[in-house]
Amino acid sequence: MRVITGIARGMRLDTLPGDAVRPTADKVKEALFSILQFELEGRRVLDLFAGCGQLGIEALSRGAGQAVFVDASRNSAEIVRKNLQRTKLDKNARVVVSDSIAFLRGKHEPFDIALLDPPYRKGLLEQALPLLERVMKPTGVIVCEHPEDVVLPETAGAFVKLRSYRYGRIHLTTYRIPQTGE
Repeated sequence: MRVITGIARGMRLDTLPGDAVRPTADKVKEALFSILQFELEGRRVLDLFAGCGQLGIEALSRGAGQAVFVDASRNSAEIVRKNLQRTKLDKNARVVVSDSIAFLRGKHEPFDIALLDPPYRKGLLEQALPLLERVMKPTGVIVCEHPEDVVLPETAGAFVKLRSYRYGRIHLTTYRIPQTGE
């Protein structure tokens, strides 16, 4: 697994051995960042359920101003730190070892972009989505990766499901707060 583009392009990222972490396929990652391509520059990104940190690292490599990586696993957090150091993107990053739901209930500076790729079929997206509004800017975007058989709610607080993109058996679903005139 490598960083696709940006200042860390081509750098290899480590992941935990076994199936504890399921990295996003390159095709899906490319699609996700095509969706966000004009929204990353200087933005504050939340990589919730960070795993090895590949989504937040890709965002930083492409010009995001800051990324916060949250994972409940200390081992995952160590892999994220190692990957951030290897890519030299650690100066604009913070790694938090926390249950994602507990993190969302805390007080934080608001995020512009939230990237959610939790372990599949554990109900974590459904738990996290209603809490995201409180940590997001009103102009922000939430992007969820999930299997095709998981149907996400139409709303996440004031955020409304905007679009779902299909890549084989994986979907990327985006949420935004409708702006006046939309």
